[in-house]
Amino acid sequence: MGEVDERIKVEVSQHEDTALLMSIPGIGYYSALLIASEIGDISRFPDARHLCSYAGLVPSTLSSGGKVFHGRITKQGSKWLRWIMVQCALVAYRCDPALRDYYNRIAGKNGKQCAAVALARKMLRIVYWVLTHRKEYGSIPARKTV
Repeated sequence: MGEVDERIKVEVSQHEDTALLMSIPGIGYYSALLIASEIGDISRFPDARHLCSYAGLVPSTLSSGGKVFHGRITKQGSKWLRWIMVQCALVAYRCDPALRDYYNRIAGKNGKQCAAVALARKMLRIVYWVLTHRKEYGSIPARKTV
């Protein structure tokens, strides 16, 4: 198994995108490679909402009679990207105080599972920002909504 780990570390070090992704709390070698391979070229997404939709991390929308209801996530799109972002969110909320506050705020209202998915969507917006601006996570402006 050590040989495989070394090969993965070499792959990560050869790609600038994976190094940028690893600056985000909760994203390690394996997850950075999976995220980068599932997203591909970030420029094919016009904004972060389209990336979240591609991952199936957006709520479904039902409307009737002028009323709009937002339901569960659509789960349409890349199941691997959706899965890895939820796994990274479960790690990130323990590491980053800002992400922990966001998670706790959602979990208090809607439960832990909903909070994990919401945090995964927020982290995917952060991934979009990091990859489009080519800057590490620590350089995100404090009040910038991503």
